[in-house]
Amino acid sequence: MARERRNVTRRRALTYGTTVVGGSLLAGCLGGEEGNGEDGENGTESGNETEATETETRTETAENDTDSGNETETGSDGSENADAGNESEAEDESNGGNETDGSSGPYTSSLAPVGEVTLEAIPEDVMVYSLLYADMAVAYGHGDAVNSLGFDAETGGGTLDAYYDHLEGVSFDREDLTQLNTGSGAISVDQELFYELDSDLHLADPALIASFEGWDRETVEEIAENVAPWFGNAYSRAHGEPPESYADDYEYYTLWEIAERVAALFGAGERYGELSAVHDDLVATIEEGLPPEEERPTVGAIIFMEETFYPSALDAPGFATSDLRPLGATDAFAGEELTYETSYDYEAMLEFDPDVLLHRYGVASYYDVGAIAETLADHPVASRITAVENGRVYPSGDPEQGPLMNLFQLEMAAKQLYPDQFGAWPEDNHGEAYPEFPEEERLFDRERVADAIGGAGQE
Repeated sequence: MARERRNVTRRRALTYGTTVVGGSLLAGCLGGEEGNGEDGENGTESGNETEATETETRTETAENDTDSGNETETGSDGSENADAGNESEAEDESNGGNETDGSSGPYTSSLAPVGEVTLEAIPEDVMVYSLLYADMAVAYGHGDAVNSLGFDAETGGGTLDAYYDHLEGVSFDREDLTQLNTGSGAISVDQELFYELDSDLHLADPALIASFEGWDRETVEEIAENVAPWFGNAYSRAHGEPPESYADDYEYYTLWEIAERVAALFGAGERYGELSAVHDDLVATIEEGLPPEEERPTVGAIIFMEETFYPSALDAPGFATSDLRPLGATDAFAGEELTYETSYDYEAMLEFDPDVLLHRYGVASYYDVGAIAETLADHPVASRITAVENGRVYPSGDPEQGPLMNLFQLEMAAKQLYPDQFGAWPEDNHGEAYPEFPEEERLFDRERVADAIGGAGQE
């Protein structure tokens, strides 16, 4: 069993030269993890297009965010704080060989379960499976290096576009990306694709890939030896259990800890530092503005389909809820043992009677939250739920969030839950796009973020 922030028992130093060769539905899913009621790491990504696949994918992805039994201390930024005595060995080592933007290589970083990886140059061809790593590549000025995504690039890319449209000069070109998972319902990733892509870096968790059908640790390590190293950590999403072959090497990290380690391989330490400062300022703004606990709404984070609610916990460990934990709302499902199999009908949801319903994967994704709100309002039982009666059914963020996504999703949740404190989320916005707020109503500085991504002021 993986333990929170425990020391690595097997650390392998992998040094690679570069090999430069030229230039769904439930989003953000990885593979083979249980979860906290969210859609979890089971290799599924937003963009699956059939109703049958939708149901299968929801079940798969939910497994990874449904682990309500993994308790952790949460910090003010919504991240999991490790006890000082349990800091990983990696914490004591350098997070990057050359962290200053514009410096020359080599570039070194360390992340469980791989350990230490060194690249002789910044990668120019990067295989990405999950959306958060695409978001990180964009954040560090190398979105054009991404050559693939696990699932349909249009849907996942649509979510990124919804946020990037508000950052001048920032975009993500997904037109020619290779889709890694070609399965329908079940995950199917062809090993030969990794040789064909001939990437400089596989920005994915090898433990996740090893959990796919037809894969194992030996196969994953062959690709690392013959093509390029792996670098990623999927099971920190919900503190789920990795495959047994990786359990002794595994540690859990916060979103921003992972982001820092990835930044080191792109020589983007300064970019990361500036974005992290924006995040810290945003969380401080939210904390300062929160109303007293007794005045906070009860909130149900859900996915709704086929007349069924699939719940997730607001304060579950892992980066899947890093956009919700800092808001300190009262969880409508508190005390429930949520798993990926947990579901509620209309009557059960009326008994919970949340003040607010947050529909996960709600921004420029597969789900039509506006249509869902209308369905609930037209139902004789669901229409009596307080959130439905008061028009407080909102699109919510993607749990498979990178650092840029996290900034917008924190702002979004703050406005939806506490309009008196942070300004209201537009009543007519159901997630089709991210709204354009007047500058005085923004909770973080878009220009500062865009400048950081573009490297303004950096050598």
